[in-house]
Amino acid sequence: MSVEILKDGDQCNVIGGTHKGKSGTVTDINTSKTGHITVTVVQKNGDRFKTLGKNVVVIKST
Repeated sequence: MSVEILKDGDQCNVIGGTHKGKSGTVTDINTSKTGHITVTVVQKNGDRFKTLGKNVVVIKST
């Protein structure tokens, strides 16, 4: 299995956590003080939410 690096604009599916089952576009990628990667996902309807990078799988890379 290959691991893709998250980039702004990537289409993704959320596979874990509170937002499991949702999908959207990755917009804001940050690394917290503890070293965890957080991303903001914007859904088609404009709703946005934050989740951990480990909970996200890239569908289509830009």
